[in-house]
Amino acid sequence: MKIYLVRHGQTDLNIQKRMQGRTGLPLNEVGRAQAEDLAQELKDVRFDAVFSSPQERAVETAKIASGGMTPVTDERLQPFDVGSADGQVIDETMHLTVGLIPDSRYYDGVEDPCAFWERIRAFMDELVGKYAGSDANVMIAGHKCTTGCIDCYFNGMPADGDFFSRSVKNGKCRVYELDGSGKQTRP
Repeated sequence: MKIYLVRHGQTDLNIQKRMQGRTGLPLNEVGRAQAEDLAQELKDVRFDAVFSSPQERAVETAKIASGGMTPVTDERLQPFDVGSADGQVIDETMHLTVGLIPDSRYYDGVEDPCAFWERIRAFMDELVGKYAGSDANVMIAGHKCTTGCIDCYFNGMPADGDFFSRSVKNGKCRVYELDGSGKQTRP
């Protein structure tokens, strides 16, 4: 099994260096071009399944990058809920704990990082359980937080808990090859 982990293409909030959680924007022109470029890179891959966050920017990226397949959306792939920090400019005045995790003492509705990890892990356990041992090619389209957390699923969480640091760049892909037991055989 191969997992093609894709981060959505650029949006205007990415350019503005703003927190982009659940109220993010759709792809901009550059983001659509990034998804088209990725589709060209992956044109020889036949996908058996395509999964995506329900966010428009991830769905659109998955559809373009997979060559037109409609992704199955899964709520567990929603981005980390940054609560009232959504839309905030990310700069030195922002109150963060680890990486890009907003400090819940200053922002309402911030998701618990452990709960976020658990929902991503549950999705991945289910996916690997279903496809491990097969020759399936599976695309997962998500966000900075989800792609970083999925990388941690395979390579371990950093000591400081900053799963954002493990993310895929906008409009790019990282491939994980798994053996029959679901263990990674190649980074």
